[in-house]
Amino acid sequence: MKKYLTYLVIFVLIPAILLIGIFVFDDKQYDIICLVIAILSLLPFFFAFENRHPQPREIVLIAIITAISVSSRVIFAWAPSFKPVAAIIIITAIAFGKETGFMVGALTALLSNIYFGQGPWTPFQMFAWGFVGMIAGMLRKTIFMKNIVLLLIFGMLAGVLYSLIMDIQTMLAIDNAFNLARYLVIVASSLPIMLTYIVSNFIFILLLAKPLLKKFARIKEKYGLYMINEKVAE
Repeated sequence: MKKYLTYLVIFVLIPAILLIGIFVFDDKQYDIICLVIAILSLLPFFFAFENRHPQPREIVLIAIITAISVSSRVIFAWAPSFKPVAAIIIITAIAFGKETGFMVGALTALLSNIYFGQGPWTPFQMFAWGFVGMIAGMLRKTIFMKNIVLLLIFGMLAGVLYSLIMDIQTMLAIDNAFNLARYLVIVASSLPIMLTYIVSNFIFILLLAKPLLKKFARIKEKYGLYMINEKVAE
């Protein structure tokens, strides 16, 4: 039941909220939409614990990881589109599961935009980064995430996915309706940005995956985090 509720929240409720923000509120109530998505992104994380309450140290750890992800985006503010955020979200999802990956991704977009500026793009960033974390978490037990070459390929594909989702927001901001021809033109014009996402994800996963996953494994073993209900967090 937990698994189906998680999928309901991420694949149905949050996209529905995005559409409501665009077509009902005309992108003018994006602050409320962001708040609703932030709350919804927390639910799968707590669903993952089912019959036990999360330990305070687990929540603190995820809060610290989110803060690191937010800080990494701010630190690289001088390099447009070249950020370690997606790499950190993917690595977090591999270590702690899809629910945590989605939550860290969504909250990173919301909190970092306090610095970069909130706008109608924020809900899409929340969903896009959260979705990347969700997919990484779903694949965490497969060979895709245990082989560095395949992990790097996934990171590059994640850059493409993020760019395509954000291009939807750009198109809807122009037309307030989905127009395939216009969308393809926007995708083509944003190819240099997409390429930057791909390159940055490749570089930062290559640099961060091994040390961070090793560190997370030690923390989990030392403090017994995510061990009692590890299967549920997968």
